[in-house]
Amino acid sequence: MAYIDQTLTFELDKIYYTTEDLKMEVMMSWEEPIMAASAEYACSVGGDILEIGFGMGISAGYIQSHSITSHTIIENHPEIIPKAKAWASGKPNVTIITGSWYDIKDSLSTYDGVFYDAYGDDDQVHFGSLLPSLVKPGGVATWWNSNPNETNFFDIPDVTYQQYSVDPPANTYFNHATYYLPKWQR
Repeated sequence: MAYIDQTLTFELDKIYYTTEDLKMEVMMSWEEPIMAASAEYACSVGGDILEIGFGMGISAGYIQSHSITSHTIIENHPEIIPKAKAWASGKPNVTIITGSWYDIKDSLSTYDGVFYDAYGDDDQVHFGSLLPSLVKPGGVATWWNSNPNETNFFDIPDVTYQQYSVDPPANTYFNHATYYLPKWQR
């Protein structure tokens, strides 16, 4: 069953779903320092920001704390979409787009900063090749890095990494003491 077809459970510190005998965490509050660092880098040149994946809205809040012109968020999970829309209410520089980023890629603009953190995205294999078409010259991008090192899953050239010490609880998606934040500039 695809991620977007899963029924999610929302708790204060995490979003997860349960398969036959396994709890699959989608996002957890321990990621807050990573989300803050990701937002800081994605907003480092200001301007227009694209965020692919809303999750718990942690990174969205950090993005809004920076001096930016616009903030476009794409979310595809039907249970998270209403939460993203409620969060965006009263924020005139925020646009929520629902559905798959890949399905609407041709209608997207170009952005000064991009942050990609889309859990269970079947189209993630296209992110690396399409990234240059989403980022303005001089713009920057970062993404969630599940690897415990500088492995570049998306095969994006000229990526640098900044290391952060983290202390996640045991979970299904990241169990390492160091997070490698990818940084790319066009």
